Amino acid sequence: MEIDLNADVGESFGQWTLGDDEAILDVVTSANVACGFHAGDPLTLLTTCRYAASRGVSVGAQVSYNDLAGFGRRFIDVPADVLAAEVVYQLGALAGVARAAGTRVAYIKPHGALYNAVVHHEAQATAVVEAVLAYDDELTVLGLPGSILLEAAEAAGLPVVAEAFADRAYTREGRLVPRTEPGAVIHDADEVAARVVRIVREGRVTSVDGHDVGVGAASVCIHGDTPGAQVLARRVRSALEAAGVAIRPFIR
Repeated sequence: MEIDLNADVGESFGQWTLGDDEAILDVVTSANVACGFHAGDPLTLLTTCRYAASRGVSVGAQVSYNDLAGFGRRFIDVPADVLAAEVVYQLGALAGVARAAGTRVAYIKPHGALYNAVVHHEAQATAVVEAVLAYDDELTVLGLPGSILLEAAEAAGLPVVAEAFADRAYTREGRLVPRTEPGAVIHDADEVAARVVRIVREGRVTSVDGHDVGVGAASVCIHGDTPGAQVLARRVRSALEAAGVAIRPFIR
């Protein structure tokens, strides 16, 4: 058995530092790097891509609504053609930075409110897929199992990878509990590690209201902005390895 571990990184901005990218990139195998729309200034993105390249960590573009003030966590009813153009713009920006760092953008993953929207919002999911097709029709799309995004990407011939979340609570429908609700983020490292081992070995997770939910995934996300994220990531990796699970990037 094997699994990829991914984390959101590159989210510092100017004098504002968020997370410890260098420490978490020592643990994970894929890096969802911000593209400047929800977080990340040029130097932060270049430094993060250099960290990833030096560790053999795959780089993905974490595209977002154009929402620095809201950290990309506010839904925006942006027209489809505008959203598609913004995704292409972000892909191009990070690709240039990654190239300068000696690596490349291997996949794309939406961030925050956009990630949640393209689970069910057909127009925005289609816009993201159209942007990827226009930019690079071999780019892998990372997203939530059962989402419209992954269905549309697969139908368009794009490679897709389903992911699960280590430190987020699930609804009985297999969706993420909104961050505005109690218990949406799980902070106990032992609980998180046990959940991830079960997700990987059984494809199941317990929902916030106690139901058993199927979660098929080839990658598990650990949020880089969660306090103590690097400790959480190490605990998850150790638990997986102790359970006989190999940690490898989904793109090699």
